[in-house]
Amino acid sequence: MKLIYAGTPEFAVPALAKLIAAGHEVALVLTQPDRPAGRGMKLKASPVKELALQHGIQVFQPETLKPEDVQARISSLNADAMIVAAYGLIIPKTVLDMPKLGCFNIHASLLPRWRGAAPIQRSILANDAETGVTIMRVVPALDAGAMLKKVAVPITENDTAQTLHNTLSEVGGALMVEVLAELDHLEAEEQDESQVTYAAKLLKTEAPINWHQSADELARQVRAFNPFPVAQAVMKDEAWRIWFARVTQGSGLPGEVIAVNDGIVVACGTGALRIEELQKPGGKRMSWKDFIGGAQLKPGDRFET
Repeated sequence: MKLIYAGTPEFAVPALAKLIAAGHEVALVLTQPDRPAGRGMKLKASPVKELALQHGIQVFQPETLKPEDVQARISSLNADAMIVAAYGLIIPKTVLDMPKLGCFNIHASLLPRWRGAAPIQRSILANDAETGVTIMRVVPALDAGAMLKKVAVPITENDTAQTLHNTLSEVGGALMVEVLAELDHLEAEEQDESQVTYAAKLLKTEAPINWHQSADELARQVRAFNPFPVAQAVMKDEAWRIWFARVTQGSGLPGEVIAVNDGIVVACGTGALRIEELQKPGGKRMSWKDFIGGAQLKPGDRFET
């Protein structure tokens, strides 16, 4: 098929690669404008743009899709379909109606559960047993289009938002290729509005750990917020970033360090958390063993609660 592909971050890269590999003609890639990044704040191309340029695909980076000249360029391609994956801009209905077969989105949840900006993280926080990918038709309402195909993916106790993101991006790309191959035979299923949940955008204000919560809740918070915004705990007036932790046995005052011989074990409201990977301000992310060598941490020390 002749496709327009709209995507921006790393999540959208595998799908574009798989569509190219499957032999589709990607006539145009829509991606967000280059943004300042890094210490030098130099303009940096999106991951999707970088892949498109490697394959000699035209890249279009408007700030919005509303202007008539922008819409005219998209319309002139007479594309069969538009594929969307974490594009990040609102697509007007005028544009949605341009491709002959429609516009399809790769969404990282089992819709109608977790519509919205942070479905991967919210699924971990909510202790969902599984998540997945849904291919749906794009409509003006947020993630509300009819569904064409789903694939479920289990959430394990080792999964962080990053590992789940990587898995779902690959699964989503493969599923999108399948859907295009089977499009003539697939029947779209409307979403059950009574089952809708919303995955609100992550905020940095959610990062601080409340040690009065259970170890189960805090382990999920740590995993869900890796790599952003990263869970934080304050010790000796420093905000330490907690990158990975597991539930373990132990008791004490909430926030109290009760052992440092098999991870940094901290008492919670219920149970204990074994911190395995963490980072001091201005320091490197490191294992608990390397960390305690320079942190002078001992049982009886206590994180602020």
